[in-house]
Amino acid sequence: MRVPDDRDGQRLDNFLSGQLKGVPKSLIYKIVRSGQVRVNGGRAKAERKLAGGDEVRIPPVRVAEPGQATTPAKGLLEAMEASIVFEDARLLAISKPSGIASHGGSGISHGAIETLRALRPGQSLELVHRLDRDTSGLLVVAKKRSALTELQALMREDASVKGRGIHKRYLTLLVGRMPDGVMSVDAPLHVGLRQGGERHVQVNPQGKPSLSHFSVIERRGGQSYCEVRIETGRTHQIRVHAQHIGHPVAGDPKYGDEAANRRLREQAGLKRMFLHASTLEFSLDDGRTPYLLNAPLPPELAAVLDRLG
Repeated sequence: MRVPDDRDGQRLDNFLSGQLKGVPKSLIYKIVRSGQVRVNGGRAKAERKLAGGDEVRIPPVRVAEPGQATTPAKGLLEAMEASIVFEDARLLAISKPSGIASHGGSGISHGAIETLRALRPGQSLELVHRLDRDTSGLLVVAKKRSALTELQALMREDASVKGRGIHKRYLTLLVGRMPDGVMSVDAPLHVGLRQGGERHVQVNPQGKPSLSHFSVIERRGGQSYCEVRIETGRTHQIRVHAQHIGHPVAGDPKYGDEAANRRLREQAGLKRMFLHASTLEFSLDDGRTPYLLNAPLPPELAAVLDRLG
């Protein structure tokens, strides 16, 4: 494709965004980084300024047209059906497998919510909250608008639901020996963006208040199997707080200890991040209807604990 004269001086990434309507920025950076985009026959960086008349080679990038439905793979549909742990007239809860995003985007066609909608055509299903792609566990979906509104108010701890809120508990394996008792981490978190649109979270005084409580359930093979209770729901909160206290989440590819992850992979077969959203407790109808949802530890994580002895 020839760069028009009126695009002279435009950055390559911005030019591609204009040509590839609907393609996520993260996917654009990925195809540039991997050398699939060529300018005048050579590789180029995303920030390169183009000149009128430059030849830009753009690889085929398929994005579903708005309104064009694509069907999730049969295996994904079956896994999602099997992952349902609770359902009533208002809510549906799944134990989301690790590796599945909460929703599509960033080059992912089908996340958990799109797959659930494909399983239940005609039903109104809305995500109440999200889980990191690599985190397994409870993901709650609202079937009724009233439940969605009340749950989101609980998540935000609005004045309208004062004194209620949602109690979230996670199970995790932390690297090294954590001290006994409850360790509370009160450290503000700031979300930054790295090139390519990737989120990276750090403890930063300018960040949002964030509070996590870690308590050791048992020690296995020199590592600490813990329950974590979080009072705020910040992006990557447990992972960054665990890193902050020097006991990162086992298997965490982003904030973890590379050498420890490799050792746990070889010795205990840990092939994913050991973080699981196990319990959600809340009440609806102004506190009159209590819910206690549980998702058991997935077999692949239970097997890691067994191997650690």
